[in-house]
Amino acid sequence: MRCSIDYLQSLGQTALERSGVGPDNARSVVRALIAAELDDLPSHGLSRVAYYADQAAAGKVDGQAIPEVSESGSVVGVDARTGFAYPAIEAGIPPVLAAAQRQGIAALGIRQSHHFGVAGHHVEAMARRGLIALGFGNAPAAIAPWGGKRPVFGTNPIAFAAPRAESEDPLVIDLSVSRVARGKVMMAQRTGEPIPDDWALDRDGKPTTDPAAAMAGSVRPMGDAKGAALALMVEVLAAGVSGASFAYEASSLFDAEGEPPRLGQLFVVLHPEFFAGGGDFCHRVDAILATMAAEPGVRLPGERRLAARHRQDTSLELDATILADLARRAGDSARN
Repeated sequence: MRCSIDYLQSLGQTALERSGVGPDNARSVVRALIAAELDDLPSHGLSRVAYYADQAAAGKVDGQAIPEVSESGSVVGVDARTGFAYPAIEAGIPPVLAAAQRQGIAALGIRQSHHFGVAGHHVEAMARRGLIALGFGNAPAAIAPWGGKRPVFGTNPIAFAAPRAESEDPLVIDLSVSRVARGKVMMAQRTGEPIPDDWALDRDGKPTTDPAAAMAGSVRPMGDAKGAALALMVEVLAAGVSGASFAYEASSLFDAEGEPPRLGQLFVVLHPEFFAGGGDFCHRVDAILATMAAEPGVRLPGERRLAARHRQDTSLELDATILADLARRAGDSARN
């Protein structure tokens, strides 16, 4: 069903607030989920409100948490205080950008955090300010070490963004170290559809097309052993450096049971003018992208996502089941 973005923002906020989430936090969360919908990334979109609301109501995520920001030199730390990741990241971006603009390089570490959604959106926000950004985040255990069966690592997104000279849209690279985002397996489980047999393994380490068996087992790392090694790298950077829980210590993001997941995120921000590339950096980014685009059949990273975003106006299509659940959770206080 097609709904106005303003209506969906109001509906999602009300649903979260009725579950115990503070208005500012609810606004931040729903804004991020709608941004995912606009980029045609529904696995990170408004379907997440149901999980977030249930967890807030159960106390697994603190909907009233106010992020605590600290600074030491070029390092910014944010304690999300078991609240949502989105407001914690928003609180950390201004000081880390200011530090990078002063000193050329800075880092932002976030602990006691939660699901941080589309990793590329966070680094994109930094690149729109003329800076280069790398982002790493861990997630609850979903990938087994190569050769093993028990999940130890998360799907652990890695994101990168760089400003361009000839486009207001930065270059954004956003990938999970799993062969497929676990959210896609989750959505297949909800709709009862089978998954490709190269996406995941069951509890016994065997390929499966059953999304329920996949959720109980593990998703495959991209590039096999190389992907598993990247997953370990992200665990060390996102959780080890920030003081957050490792994936195997974190509770699920898909139910309201147990303790808060206490995940971690790390962002490294560079100011290009402090480096040898200097003022030519953005033009050099455009040069390599133009060289790529000149090759027949090549699609630039993020091209499809941006095309989806630019097709949108003031409304978007939303699955009727998700919309009905949002309306039920919001009650009668939000209307189209």
